[in-house]
Amino acid sequence: MSADTILRTDGLTCDFGALRAVNHVSLDVKGGTLHSVIGPNGSGKTTLFNLICGEVRPSAGRVYFEGREVTGRAPHDLPHLGLARCFQRTNVFPKLSVYENVWAAVFARRTPGVLGCVRRAGEFSDVDADARRVLADVGLAARSEARAETLSHGQQRALEVAVALASSPRLLLLDEPTQGLAPEATVQMTKLVQSLVGRYTILLIEHKMRIVMSISDRISVMAFGEVIAEGTPDEVRDNRDVQRAYLGARR
Repeated sequence: MSADTILRTDGLTCDFGALRAVNHVSLDVKGGTLHSVIGPNGSGKTTLFNLICGEVRPSAGRVYFEGREVTGRAPHDLPHLGLARCFQRTNVFPKLSVYENVWAAVFARRTPGVLGCVRRAGEFSDVDADARRVLADVGLAARSEARAETLSHGQQRALEVAVALASSPRLLLLDEPTQGLAPEATVQMTKLVQSLVGRYTILLIEHKMRIVMSISDRISVMAFGEVIAEGTPDEVRDNRDVQRAYLGARR
């Protein structure tokens, strides 16, 4: 593993009975980059994310984060190691305010020991400051007192990104952050993701090719559970295997 590699998968494989959903996938994600994973529906992209994040145990292969093996680690352990994930589905507390959602996430990450919870919330000025900084980063500072359920779908997705950022990750996994968004909300989410590049390493699944080609440093293309191509946006765009995969032709 090179010094600038933050995440590496080595021969990662996942079988669901007779179905091989991910087949010996090896990736190297460089620190400070935006690395996209694309492919037709059913190509294994989300299963790959599930393997990386411990949602599913691999049938074979290994996952390394910052040189440490994290294969099969429980999902709730990974944010404490510096790896956070946003799912396709919105996953926030709808009855809590925007601020409370992020405050709780910061509190969970920053407060050591079981005795921390007996202190009054007002004593945690550092938690408050971090929560408000994250809300400003995702453009939700003006909606901090609104209940999460009152936000638009696009704003709820931004709030989910904020909750992930509250753990101060060094690697952020985004699983189709623009899914189901209206065109204007898609533009806003794309700008948000772009604004995070450099401050965070991002591994992105995204179906909208125009977005992927415009913001990615590197792209891995999956089909039938395998990586069939990898390179810069220009290299991937010109790759015949990629063109065949998206046109539905047999390889």
